[in-house]
Amino acid sequence: MLFKISAIVVAMVASASAQMTMIEPCTRYTPNNPKCPAPPAGKTLDLNQKNPLGKSEPLCKHTTPYTTPVATWTAGQSITTRFEAGEAAHGGGHLQFSLSYDGGKTFVVIYEELKYAFLSGPTARNAATILNYTFSLPRDIPASDKAIFAWTWVNAVGSRDFYMNCADVAIKGYSNSFTGKQMTIANHDGYPTIPEFNSNNDTDAGLEHYRNAPLITVTGDGSTPSAVKPTPVEELKPTKVERVLVIASSSPAVPSPIGGGCVHGSTSCAFFVPGFYTCIWGVWSSFVPCGANTRCKYTGHGSVICGW
Repeated sequence: MLFKISAIVVAMVASASAQMTMIEPCTRYTPNNPKCPAPPAGKTLDLNQKNPLGKSEPLCKHTTPYTTPVATWTAGQSITTRFEAGEAAHGGGHLQFSLSYDGGKTFVVIYEELKYAFLSGPTARNAATILNYTFSLPRDIPASDKAIFAWTWVNAVGSRDFYMNCADVAIKGYSNSFTGKQMTIANHDGYPTIPEFNSNNDTDAGLEHYRNAPLITVTGDGSTPSAVKPTPVEELKPTKVERVLVIASSSPAVPSPIGGGCVHGSTSCAFFVPGFYTCIWGVWSSFVPCGANTRCKYTGHGSVICGW
């Protein structure tokens, strides 16, 4: 009997640990990173942090923020998100990183990885092969001491779930507003359901919900964002990817738009425009466009590519 009970417990633990979970920056009430702060007064650690968002649970799952931000970022800087090793990628899926300035009511996307989340491309493997995503924050996001950074994921294979956790962050910047795609919500109460899909093709992958997401404008004071009709953008085709050799431009250098310089050799995708900037000895170079029918994308390893 003891063996049977132990086996059941082990199986339950294995099941609970099978999902992806972000460990940096610290999400609300996480038990998965010993460096993270304790929950606010009256709250407890979320031992179900790796579970998907319940069908009727609010966005972020926990609506009471930490008393102080877990990270302070500057608009335009490169950040790295880290996920726990040993988890299942469930065939990949759609991953977005977003920011909210109104307490979690609306979120604007700042980076996304569609179809191949946690994987390097089409594969039969279920184990996650990418655990870190490094990308630059848009240089024109507003400043706020109470911004919410969210990661959301619609898995390709398995139960039709929506994963979401949030981190409380502070952002330094110069802009008063930022316009970007609204975060896509699916497989959640009142939202569309994206069926299981094979990441080798676009069939039934639910990409239309991401491609046709409206553009919203967020402000640092959290005022109500406005929505505008999106401009359709052709999705990257995973069959061919080109890495870009960054060469210093002969055009005059452009000072960093955030006034704080940049790290020599770093690159940053331009937002809404297919191309990128390169840091040359502390200043951003002239804009470098991507080739026809391609767009700039962060690789998750601190560099950018222009790809189909």
